[in-house]
Amino acid sequence: MLKDADIREPLFLFLEQEYGIIRIIEETRASESIADVIMVTPYELYGIEIKSDADSYARLSSQVKNYDECFDRNMAVVGTRHAEGVKKHIPEYWGIITVEETEDGIDFYIVRQPLPNPYMSILKKIRILWREELNRILKRHELPAYAQKSKEFVRLKLVEKVDELTLNADICDALFERDYAGIAERINAYRQVHSRRKRKTRKRRKSIA
Repeated sequence: MLKDADIREPLFLFLEQEYGIIRIIEETRASESIADVIMVTPYELYGIEIKSDADSYARLSSQVKNYDECFDRNMAVVGTRHAEGVKKHIPEYWGIITVEETEDGIDFYIVRQPLPNPYMSILKKIRILWREELNRILKRHELPAYAQKSKEFVRLKLVEKVDELTLNADICDALFERDYAGIAERINAYRQVHSRRKRKTRKRRKSIA
């Protein structure tokens, strides 16, 4: 019986063959769920939920809702046990890929292609990005750095100031360029600078009082 871990690497190779220029990002927060896989293309994000034969549908309804908030298109990748039943648990605009173990290896079959998701929210989608990725988009559009503002403030500003078509492409571009190397160090450095600024602001307020 194929499990999630058995499916992933062969699946990624299959997706690359089918869709061409892509980037795969695993285990990323999507609204209130953790997306198994995000497939990044130049202009769209695909949310991919893997249901191996060892999995159940217990959380799928909430996952569908959360994926729909964040991604342009969505797909379920399912083992043979779920090949028929999954259609009852996902919307018609979700794609379906079945996976089966054969004598020659793992075989994938596209049952239906994903259609555009009518419920994607650009504000929920942009929440996938890190602060430094948001900063690069601000700079690209010659917007202020908003260094003292929260990530949510920056997200709202980008949604307000940049048209959605352009912002969608910016999000995809940011995820194509995402660099996991040294991210912990960069986050700590940012927090230290931000903390020092807060302390200085508190001191100024005390001196004025």
